[in-house]
Amino acid sequence: MKKIAARAAFVVAFAAMLAAAVGAPGYAQAAGIPRAAAQYRHALTANARLAWGLAAPVATFAGQVHQESGWRSDARSPFAGGLAQFTPATADWISGTFPDLAGRQPFNPAWALRALVRYDRYLWERNPAASACDRIAFALAAYNGGEGWLRREQRAARAAGAAPDRWFAAVALHCLRARAMCEENRAYPAAILHRLQALYAAWGPVTPC
Repeated sequence: MKKIAARAAFVVAFAAMLAAAVGAPGYAQAAGIPRAAAQYRHALTANARLAWGLAAPVATFAGQVHQESGWRSDARSPFAGGLAQFTPATADWISGTFPDLAGRQPFNPAWALRALVRYDRYLWERNPAASACDRIAFALAAYNGGEGWLRREQRAARAAGAAPDRWFAAVALHCLRARAMCEENRAYPAAILHRLQALYAAWGPVTPC
């Protein structure tokens, strides 16, 4: 009974968090497109199409940069920095994995945007899902919180009878990490897919969710 009550409490908290992510602006989530975004539109679009093809969900990636840094190339957090907010470890991995990104320059906007779409593509390819929305949501969740956690939570969802290939209302409800990490990780795909990408629909395709 305690496990059932705890699960019910998490579902209620998740629903409230999702509503907040969709409807409440905050840091890097301001209503409207920041002025700084315009100067990066061409570079983001070109790199997205190079990595994903002409149908690249450019609006989704723009929403992701908006969420990560508010389009500030000098943005810093305790563990990450730059437009795409890569941690040092992730920047090292990217520079060692993709030859054209070997320079490791997370505070260089050109490098950061190319690395973001390439890393998203890598994660997207490793996470087949029930729908296009779920697939990019898995990629975004892994970008934010790591694939290791995602795999463990998929296994937890499967064990509980939920679909491991669906993010919203399935894997997203089976968080195993600390509460603050859960809240950040679950809010991340929700904010990008349910609110922020719509701001950039004029830039290119959105992910249907």
